[in-house]
Parts: sequence; structure tokens; C-alpha cells
Amino acid sequence: MTVHEFKVEMSCGGCASAVEKCLAKLGDKVEKVNINLETKTVSVTSNLPSEELLAQLRKSGKTVSYVGVKK
Repeated sequence: MTVHEFKVEMSCGGCASAVEKCLAKLGDKVEKVNINLETKTVSVTSNLPSEELLAQLRKSGKTVSYVGVKK
């Protein structure tokens, strides 16, 4: 599994919850989601390509950019 990191414009728990719900729609294709409100980053452990994860994250209505693969 690959850990992809995204920068997401979030300011509160509600924002984080919206992002989490969006990723939950991918079901078992996403193994783990780690949201850090302080740094406004979201780490997603998945075998899906980053483009697909990015498209799904954008459905949350937040401004999202791909940072890269976390080592």
C-alpha cells in the first residue's frame, strides 16, 4: 500500500469530517486516513492512483492539492 499526502484547506472538525466521509465512499479501497488539522494535511493509505484520490477529495468542496508519496 502507498501513503499519499494531500494538502486540504480545512479549518475545523466539520471540514475534517467532510473529507473523511468523502474518502469513506471509496470503501475498502482505502486502508487508512490520517487527518491533521494543524498542518492541513490528509494522508491516505491506498493502492488507488493519486489522481483518483484527488478527484474524490475534491468532492468534499475543499481546495485540495497533491503533495506526494509519504516515505
